[in-house]
Amino acid sequence: MSHKSPLVIFVLLVVFLFSSALTAQTKLSYKGVYTAWAQSQHAFTFNDETYDDNYVVQMFRLALTFQGNENVKAFTRFDMAQGWWGVDNEMRTLGYLPNRGASALFDFKDTNYLFHVDQAYVNFKLPGKPISATVGRMNWSLGNKIMLDNNYDGIQIGIKEKLTFGWAKVSEGADALDDRYTEDEFGFDNRDANLLTVNFSNKVSNFSYNAYGFFYKDASIKDGTAFVPDLLQFFKTRFSAQPTKLMAFGLSGTYKAGKLSVDGEFDFLTGEDEIANTTYANAAKPDAHDINNGDLSGFNLYLKPSYAVTPRFTLGGVLGMGSGDDDVTGGKGNVNKLRTSGFFYITEIWEDSIMPDEEGITPQGLGAPNVRGYRELENTTALQVNASFKPVSKLELFGSFTFLKATQDINAWTNTNGVVSIDKNTAANDLGTEIDFRISYVIDQGLSTHLRGGWFTPGDAACYLINGNTNNCDKAWELKGMITYNF
Repeated sequence: MSHKSPLVIFVLLVVFLFSSALTAQTKLSYKGVYTAWAQSQHAFTFNDETYDDNYVVQMFRLALTFQGNENVKAFTRFDMAQGWWGVDNEMRTLGYLPNRGASALFDFKDTNYLFHVDQAYVNFKLPGKPISATVGRMNWSLGNKIMLDNNYDGIQIGIKEKLTFGWAKVSEGADALDDRYTEDEFGFDNRDANLLTVNFSNKVSNFSYNAYGFFYKDASIKDGTAFVPDLLQFFKTRFSAQPTKLMAFGLSGTYKAGKLSVDGEFDFLTGEDEIANTTYANAAKPDAHDINNGDLSGFNLYLKPSYAVTPRFTLGGVLGMGSGDDDVTGGKGNVNKLRTSGFFYITEIWEDSIMPDEEGITPQGLGAPNVRGYRELENTTALQVNASFKPVSKLELFGSFTFLKATQDINAWTNTNGVVSIDKNTAANDLGTEIDFRISYVIDQGLSTHLRGGWFTPGDAACYLINGNTNNCDKAWELKGMITYNF
């Protein structure tokens, strides 16, 4: 099949759906976004001489809603012509071969200027009953997307638009439908991973909040691997736990009173890593796993105040703290999340990392898999002050300063021929500081352009995390130019 054939099929499908919708008198609505951004990244491994990346990426996203009446609707969302300029229009092979296309690095995503379906589900309300249901592939996120933010197949049941219960099928084993323990020809444990969620939303005076929790269980662990992180096809942070059972409880909310607005969240996580590792992983992932006693725990704390000094000038800040692991050679393991797509934002460089999975296009911040820094609030204590100013209605200027510290000390380490050693006598907690800016201008209705970037000055702890030593600790910096059309 040629590259054009799927696009032709897609156009014909849209035409058919439009005509069918009109015939059936189904209400059709749509919205979408096109974004292209050029990035210039320097010293993301804290070495100016070896890291100098410049590239352009784009995304066209279209969301369609078909509503037959007030009780029933179907929804789907596509990403089209999504990827790197000059990379994702290349042919790519499915194997990890020397002549592969670069897009094969990212979950084998269909990025050869085709389209990828992110979500597809039906939502319905029972007539005369305060119950609704959503069935299909949909977004699963809680709070500020610190612990959970991903697309899964499953069912969500809502009661009075306040209480929601959900069950998601995270993984059906290694392409297997059998829930019994049977190793396939490759030695994989083919059992499942499932997720249960509950979320209660309410508003009291000026305070709106969500109280939520989830339970996750991965049964496919007898082969020595867990779905998270081993089967994700991208690297997480070094020395990550393998959550085989995970339970979490959280509370997030927003308080608004006059010129003051405060967003906040607190999460507590507890679970098990039932895979007894004696090394930090194999030669393919030599520094992937934490060694622990099987117990996992963690927390996240997040506060984001904002105060409108004048209609054009706003002062704000961020206080964030996530738990860390004080000993990656034993003891309890740390866990701050199940799986996220990287849309939780604090800074341009240190934390920002839209991941190469269903949602993302390309690694962006130091949390990307090619650098493997922290994401969200993992072992991070952040204190930020920021300000935004609108000199005219179409122009907004933003700037911030962020102080970053590791919640638990980070040890130096070495990797010799795939064998990782932890230096228990050398540790630090100074991650560094970052200065960021953003200039946004509205060109026309829905059309805007942005210039943003930042400078990150690493401390010893950041250098230990990324490289294991302080031999290279150059400043990392980035410039990003964007154009966005929302419709």
